[in-house]
Amino acid sequence: MEISSTLTGPAQNTAQNTATKSGVISSDFETFLKMLTVQMQNQDPSDPIKSEDYAVQLATFSGVEQQVRTNELMTAMGAQLGLMSMSQIAGWVGMEARAPVAGYFDGAPISLSPNPPSIADRVDLVVRNTNGVEVQRASIPATSDRVSWAGVADDGTPFAPGLYSFETESFANGAPIGTAKVELYTTIVEARNQGGQTILLTKGGAEVQATQVTALRDPALGV
Repeated sequence: MEISSTLTGPAQNTAQNTATKSGVISSDFETFLKMLTVQMQNQDPSDPIKSEDYAVQLATFSGVEQQVRTNELMTAMGAQLGLMSMSQIAGWVGMEARAPVAGYFDGAPISLSPNPPSIADRVDLVVRNTNGVEVQRASIPATSDRVSWAGVADDGTPFAPGLYSFETESFANGAPIGTAKVELYTTIVEARNQGGQTILLTKGGAEVQATQVTALRDPALGV
């Protein structure tokens, strides 16, 4: 099991970026004041610019400056929250997570949690291999009840070990009404920070975002 993340990196980069952007804002504001001064010195005496117009220009620039600073603050807060989530998600490694991700078939049945639309009167379970090729299709109940996939072809031949993804195709009165990935439980073997997002690596090598996990369970406690 491995948790790979450099906790000081994102925060350090964010601080450096914030300092750089703050310097740019300060420089831009000085440039704006210089331009405003030149504008006042070179205005037409017979048709001077109204003081209200100057106020509008200053207020507009101040508003943009404030928005930029707010965005920087939100970015910094997001980075800090990302680091906090990494420390919390460290405990997820070794747990079984339920998410719309490919499951590793090793000969044991895989428990699936479909969630078809309530108006569906027919639901097909579609199974695909790692290449995205459909290897099996079967009708399942149009409910949210768990379904067990045995990993056996229609002719009784067991499928080879590996990653398999599952999706449902739902129909109502014979017309297709939607396709959705099926959630299943799979073991988390690694958590890492990637582009500001926490990515989980599951058994077999599938990846899923931590935000897509809808449930966790301890494999030692059983189903």
